Amino acid sequence: MRKLFFLLLVLSATTSWSQDNTALMQHYEAYYNQMRQQADVNGVINALTHLYVLQPTEERRDTLAYLYANNEQHVQALNLVGIETSPEDSDIAVEVKAISLKAIGQPQRAIAPFQEIYKRNPNAYILYELADLKIQTGENAGALIDIQKGLETATDEMKHAFYERNQPYEVSLKAALLHLRGLAEYGMNKNNIDKAIASIDEALAISPSFNLASLSKQALESRKSGAAPGTSDNQN
Repeated sequence: MRKLFFLLLVLSATTSWSQDNTALMQHYEAYYNQMRQQADVNGVINALTHLYVLQPTEERRDTLAYLYANNEQHVQALNLVGIETSPEDSDIAVEVKAISLKAIGQPQRAIAPFQEIYKRNPNAYILYELADLKIQTGENAGALIDIQKGLETATDEMKHAFYERNQPYEVSLKAALLHLRGLAEYGMNKNNIDKAIASIDEALAISPSFNLASLSKQALESRKSGAAPGTSDNQN
């Protein structure tokens, strides 16, 4: 009799929990949809977090991480998807790892997810990102290989945005790649500044208003003349 009573009690509790869980799911699904309609990013993140806790799925996790990354909450995004790249990762998870690792100043770790993105969808934009990261980590030879591939595949219509000024601006992706080539060439051989300047001149010939390339050229010319450099070569 006691066993039967205990079994009935467990079944009753399970049924009650299931009903409560279903009601909560319905509530947060409605809340999620409402926050989306209102374009309330924090509300969407809150609703999706509850849905993920109630019913965890890879799709919900990766979507939540993507929302965090788009909201500049990169540590939170990486806490969800991790920092190690795997071929089993979804496209969203790989993109989040690449963007967030780059954003928090981890260029060495960011290379792997960007390489995985390139394997899945080869394009000149990703080659630019890879070259940029490799220059930051001193892998100039590898950067030059990526830059050459990018120059061979980039079209005249492709653009790259820069944000080092108060007013963001766009230049030809080819010009952006040529600017990186100049920086990589300088990194490979600091005694041959003329070669680096020549690549940056090519970039400026394509995009004369390329402010960052102009700054890099000025810095290289200052070093060539032996004057103290007035501007760093940091790239976006």
